[in-house]
Amino acid sequence: MTPPHESRLPPGQEQLPGTGRDPGDAPSERLARAGLTRVLEPGDSRGGQWLRRLGPVALLDRLRGEGPPLPGATAGRMAGLRMRARDARPELDLAVAREAGARFVCPGDAEWPAQLDDLGDARPVGLWVRGAPSLRFWALRSVALVGARACTDYGAHAAGLLGAGLAERGWVVVSGGAYGIDGAAHRATLGAGGATVAVLACGVDSPYPRGHAQLVARIAEQGLVVSELPPGDHPTPSRFVLRNRVIAALTRGTVVVEAAYRSGALSTARAALRLGRAVMGVPGPVTSGLSVGVHELLRGEGHLVADADDIVELVGGIGELAPAKSGPVLPRDLLPERLGRTLEAVPAGPGGLLERIARGAATSMDETAANLHELLALGFVERGGENWKLTRQALSGGFPTCDDPVAKVPSCPDHAP
Repeated sequence: MTPPHESRLPPGQEQLPGTGRDPGDAPSERLARAGLTRVLEPGDSRGGQWLRRLGPVALLDRLRGEGPPLPGATAGRMAGLRMRARDARPELDLAVAREAGARFVCPGDAEWPAQLDDLGDARPVGLWVRGAPSLRFWALRSVALVGARACTDYGAHAAGLLGAGLAERGWVVVSGGAYGIDGAAHRATLGAGGATVAVLACGVDSPYPRGHAQLVARIAEQGLVVSELPPGDHPTPSRFVLRNRVIAALTRGTVVVEAAYRSGALSTARAALRLGRAVMGVPGPVTSGLSVGVHELLRGEGHLVADADDIVELVGGIGELAPAKSGPVLPRDLLPERLGRTLEAVPAGPGGLLERIARGAATSMDETAANLHELLALGFVERGGENWKLTRQALSGGFPTCDDPVAKVPSCPDHAP
C-alpha cells in the first residue's frame, strides 16, 4: 500500500480512496479540499455543512461560480468566499508543501485520525502534516499539554517534568508550539527522546512565533507539525482559539499547566470536555494569577494531576494505575506499640528518670525499663547515669547504625539476627 504522503498520481491529481472519481478529473477531491483550506476558516461549521452535503468538488465549483448564495450565507459572506476561492491555487499549495517536506491528509486517508470526526461539521477540511511518522498512529496514544504563554518558572518546570515523564512511558505529547508551557512541554519531550506533535495556527512551513522556528524545525525532524491552514498562511487571534479544538480532539486527554481566567488553554480544556475527553490540571500557588484558571477547572470537572503516572491512570488502558502515594516511613513508625508508647514518654532535651517515663507511658517500672533497654539497643535512646534521653538521630527522624560514633548502640537492625 502506498503511504498517504507518497502519491503515485501526478502532482495535483491526488484523490481520496474509494471516491470513484477518475484521476484525470480536475479538480480531484483532494485538490478541492486543499483549495478549500484556503477558502474556509478553521472550525467553520456552516462551511462543514456545505462540504458534507455537496462534497468538496461541487462546493469549490459553487464558490468559484456566480450562482445564488449557499444556504445560510449572506450576500456579503458569499462575495468574500468567492474572492478567496478564485484566488486559491491548490496545485501550488501542494507543490510548496512537498518542497517543505509536508503532505496533505484528508478524511478517508489511512493516516486520517478518526477521532477528529467527533468534531462533526467543525472538523478540519484536511490537515497539512510535516514529518515522517503517521499522524493517525501517534494520535492513538497521545496527551495534550497546554498552558500560559507567559508562564512562571514553576509552570515551565512542571510542564517539563510531565512531558519527559509521558515520553518515558511511551506517550505522544501534543501542544501548540507557542511560548511558555507549550515550548517547555515540547522541549522536555524531545530531550527525553520522545514523540511530540505541534499543532499550529499558521502554515507548517512558516511557524509562529518566529522565536520558535528552530524548535518547530526540530519537532518536524523528530515528530510532527500539523495545521489546518495551507502553506504560508498566517495566524490570527481567532485561529489560535479554533486550533485548540484540534488539539483536544486529537488526544485522549488535555492537561492544563498554569492558566489565568482568560486563557486560550482553557478553551482547549472546554473543547475536550465537550468531546468527552479527560481534562486534567496541575495546581499552582493560590497567590498566582496564573493558577486561578486551573483551580477553577479543578473545582469543576477537571482532575488534579501531579505527575505522568497520574495522567496515564486517567487516559491509559485498564490496569495502568498510578502507584500509591504516601509519605516517608520513619524508623519509629515501625516500632511495636509498647515501644512507641515508651519512646513518646521520653522527654525531649535533657531527658528524664525511669519513674517519670513510666508514668508518661502508663506502664510499670519493670516494663518501662525493659522497653528502654530495647530502645537503647535499637539506637533510639541513650543513657547517662539514671537519666534516659533521645538520641540525636531519633530527634531528627534518622536511624543510627552500628558504626555511628554518636549513638554508640551495641546492635542495629542491619545486623539483627
